[in-house]
Formats: sequence, structure tokens, C-alpha cells
Amino acid sequence: MSREIVDSLSLAGIALILSAGQLLFKLTAIRLPTVAHFTDLRHLVYDPLLWLALVLYAAATVLWICMLQRVELMHAYPFAALAFVLVPVGASAFFGERLSLGVMVGTVFIVIGICVTVVSAR
Repeated sequence: MSREIVDSLSLAGIALILSAGQLLFKLTAIRLPTVAHFTDLRHLVYDPLLWLALVLYAAATVLWICMLQRVELMHAYPFAALAFVLVPVGASAFFGERLSLGVMVGTVFIVIGICVTVVSAR
């Protein structure tokens, strides 16, 4: 495989990790009792899904920094937008959230933008 393909797949993987973290944040919010007072936040400290989400975010950050040693930021950054595609799809699949027409159209534009970025980087 060419370096461009490996880099693109790596950047997409980082977006996937960030998206998984966002979905875990949502799951944490669903499971969390209603926060009426500051002291209610103590439930967060003991929630393993929150900690898993934070670990995923930390791992994605480290991987992102490693990728930025290999790839120009202007090539890498559009891949961060891939999370704006993956999170709504995941929210629909896992939480039954409705994908509106606007979200679907926006998703298509994001994917087109990423494809244009990948092709222009060659």
C-alpha cells in the first residue's frame, strides 16, 4: 500500500476513535442520573464508560500528534470532519436518533470534501 493510503486510513481511524468516544459520552449521559446539583457530578467519577471515552480521546490525541509528524496539517485536518459523519450515523444506529435530511446532505458534503482533499494531496 502507498504511504498516502496508509496515512488516510490512519487518519480515518483516529476519527473513528474520536467518534466512539463521543458515542460513549452520550451513553454516559443516558445512564447518568439527572444532574440537579454540583454534587450529582460525583456519579461521573465512578462511571467506567466515561473513563473509557476519556482514554479513547487521549489515545486519539497521541495518535493525531504522531500523524502530524508525517502529514501536513492541511491534509490531515479534513479527516477530523469524518467524525461529523460517523457520530450521527452511530447515534442513529445505537440510540435511535433520527437522521434529518439536513444531516444527510451535510454528511455527503463532508465526504466529498474529504475525497477532494485526498485526491489533491497526491
